[in-house]
Order: sequence, then structure tokens, then C-alpha cells
Amino acid sequence: MMVQGTLTVPGDKSITHRLLLLAALARGTSEIHNPLTSLDARSSGAVLRRLGAEVSPLRSGRAVRVRGSGRFQPPDRDLHCGNSGTTARLLLGVLAAHPFTTTVTGDRSLRRRPMRRITKPLQRMGATVQDEGADGLPVTMTGGSLRAIEYQMPVSSAQLKGSLLLAGLVGEVSVAVREPVGRSRDHTERLLRSFGYAVTDDGEWIRFEPTGRLETFSVVVPGDASSAAFPVGIALLAQGGQLRIAGVGLNPTRTHYLEVLRRMGAVVGIEEGAAQAGEPVGDLIVGPASLQGVEVAAEEIPSLIDEIPMLAVLASRALGTTVFREAGELRVKESDRLGLLASNIRRLGGTAEVSGNDLVIEGTDYRPTGTVRTDGDHRLAMAFAVLGTVPDARVLVDNMGCADVSFPGFRHMLRRLGGRA
Repeated sequence: MMVQGTLTVPGDKSITHRLLLLAALARGTSEIHNPLTSLDARSSGAVLRRLGAEVSPLRSGRAVRVRGSGRFQPPDRDLHCGNSGTTARLLLGVLAAHPFTTTVTGDRSLRRRPMRRITKPLQRMGATVQDEGADGLPVTMTGGSLRAIEYQMPVSSAQLKGSLLLAGLVGEVSVAVREPVGRSRDHTERLLRSFGYAVTDDGEWIRFEPTGRLETFSVVVPGDASSAAFPVGIALLAQGGQLRIAGVGLNPTRTHYLEVLRRMGAVVGIEEGAAQAGEPVGDLIVGPASLQGVEVAAEEIPSLIDEIPMLAVLASRALGTTVFREAGELRVKESDRLGLLASNIRRLGGTAEVSGNDLVIEGTDYRPTGTVRTDGDHRLAMAFAVLGTVPDARVLVDNMGCADVSFPGFRHMLRRLGGRA
């Protein structure tokens, strides 16, 4: 397969969620241009409407208008977050500072994902939390007046960090958090600074002070760096040509996968453009490469958490062994990504295993053949669909529809580049 031309990817998922929340908390009307219009983003829009904000429909090619009143109103029913862990976890932080009781829930997959990592520190801040005895949703929260917190996080997680920072924002209290290993993505910090809030990072502690003020805004969301990983993967596996992916967010907490790919032997060019929403933006230029196995250290995992599926399928075709160290957080994503990555690579004819919390992949020139089990996980579906672009591959993904969770139009993009969806 040859690649050529220029394409774009949908708006950044992490930034879209956060902008929707902040717009709903501001007093007046804000506009969000190039938002992600996926199922996850629509889940955020739906719960914000339940909380009293006016949110226009999220439709491809249209800006979203959000009218907020400065505070949320008690909803008339449970808040259903669909499959969106970002929606649920960030929302819990905001609700902790609102003096009413509500229940947050989601679909079957989301209800299995751990929430006590969020609710325990929020309880320390003063929220009252009830769950059903399991570490997951539904969670019933009664918010109110909050107190400051200094918290050593049990895992490096942008959702946990963002939830606590947003609790501090709405509750007008100081928050200090420390991540145990590596740095998770910093979109919340960047956005809060843009509104005049003091957010500092001394290399150990991230500290927030309620010094700013939320105002209405009009911003453009950059292309999603994690979604860009999939066309990057297609280009690397291609037999010739060059692909440009335009307008991608280049936040350094989101692009570490490009550094890993360079260690594997890829050549990825970057042309920087104008910043958007406080984030660096540019074009990626990439073509085919002969890849080598590498070791990915534990401290790198937090900055690669969404890109590991793509890196793993590429590693299965690289020369030598690739090891992802201490990747246990993948067990509690939309699926058990750790186990499913290894089992699906084996199912298609490759060599992979899980050893403790390490993912070990032996690269070969195998011809991927077989059916992939996704358990409805969008990133697994897209990663293995990319692997299916290898010449003579015969890969059937059991649920390509789940790609719409984060990448509407993925199947169209795949067909445009010569793959099968």
C-alpha cells in the first residue's frame, strides 16, 4: 500500500471534554470550534444539559455554543456518561463543590472502571460519596463547601489530577497533587492558566490557587494527537509514499509516542504552526520505516497510555523484542487492554505475552490473519485495523463501530488510505 496526500484528524478529545465543562461553568455564551463530535464528547454535552447548561448539538463541521450560568443546577435524573471515563471523572470533581445530591453512572464498560481513586480524595475535601460496594459506578455524590487538599496520587492520571483541580476551581480552594511516576497530560493545567489561575509545577508537586476567573471564550480545538497515531501507524507500515497529518496538537505530554517511534527507527517530521487553545499545533510528516524493538520504561507509560495499542501492533512487526514496563493501568481502561493486546497479536499469528504488568512483544514478519476481539474498545479496534493494512493481511475486527467513541470518520480515513474497515 502507498500513502500520499494530506489529511486531518478529529478535534482533541481531552481538550473538548474540558472546554465543554469550563464553558458550562462560565456565565454567558462560549464557542468551541473544531470540537470532537464523538460519542464520548456527546456524553459530556448530554450531562451538562441535565445540569442546566445550554449546549448546542455536537455536529461535524460546526462550532458548539455553550451557555452557562456560573453554577450547575440539580439534575432531574441520574447523569449517564455513556462510555466516557473522562466525562465521569472530571464531572465528579466539579459536582463535589455543588450543594446537591446526584448520581453518576455509565454503560456496562464504564461501570467497571475504578472510581475510588477519584472519590476518596474528594471525600477528604468534604464531599459525601456513596457507591454500591464496588469500585466503580454508579456513584452518588453530595457536594458542598470544600477544603484545601495536598494529595499524593496513587497513579499518574490526567483524569484524577483534572478532577481534583476542577474541584479546587469550583470550590475556590487550594489543591496540590503529586504524581508517583512520570507526568500525565497537562491540558487542565494549561486551560486553568489561560483564565488567570495560578498553576505551578516544581517537578514534584502541581499546585493550584483560586486566583483567576472563568470568562466566556471562543477557541479552536487542535487535532487529537492520539487519533493522529493511527494514520502515523498506517504510513509506517506502508510500502511507499509520504503522508502529512495537518493541524495536530503537539502538547509534549501527548506526543511522547513520537519519541518512542523515533527510537524504533521511524522518521517523523514536524512543522509547527500557530498555537490553539493554549496548545502548540503543527503538521506531522511520515512515511514507511523499518522498525526495531525497544524497551519502554515504566515512567514513560503515563504519557503513552492511549497510544500503546498502536505502538504494540507496530512492535509486533518490528525486528526484535519490545517491552512495555509496568503497563498495568491498561487493565482498567475501556477493556483489559493489556491482556487483549497480547491475546489478539497471538490470535493473528504474532508473538506476545503479559509477564506481571509488562507487555512483551517479539516482532516478526508474520502475515496478520484472524479475527480481533475488542470488547468494544475503540483504540484496540483502530490499532488492529491499522495492522490489517499490512500486505496480504486478513484481519477482521469484531466491532469497528466502537471507533466512533473517539474518532468519527476513522473508517472513511482507513478506506481513503487503502485499508479495509
